Amino acid sequence: MVFQITAFYALPLALIGLVLWFRVTIMRSNLNVSIGERGDQNLLLSIRQHGNFIEWVPLMLVLMMIAEGNGAGAWVHISGAFIVIGRLAHPFGLKIDNASHPLRYVGNISSLIALLNVMICIVITSAKL
Repeated sequence: MVFQITAFYALPLALIGLVLWFRVTIMRSNLNVSIGERGDQNLLLSIRQHGNFIEWVPLMLVLMMIAEGNGAGAWVHISGAFIVIGRLAHPFGLKIDNASHPLRYVGNISSLIALLNVMICIVITSAKL
């Protein structure tokens, strides 16, 4: 089975993940830090931005594949669009000194909408409702 809809969103998400990974790697190299953040707040922030991405995206892509495989069709686009928007916005809103940055809310809410939508798709297509 070909997962065209999921693949459409997997590529931009992979690029976002790669950028976030490069930021951590470059900072680690510049600071000569192999593990942890050694108290550097900027490195900690980059680690969490990348970590949050990794906490969300693999699960979402798997769930999107399940929903698409079950025949959810165009509904999967809703989750794909929202997870891309959320994962683009969230790193810019994740701030050490501002837990209520608007882009953090955009990232979190978009990701939650994406998750809820794909979960509903799976329930409906699995139950053949």
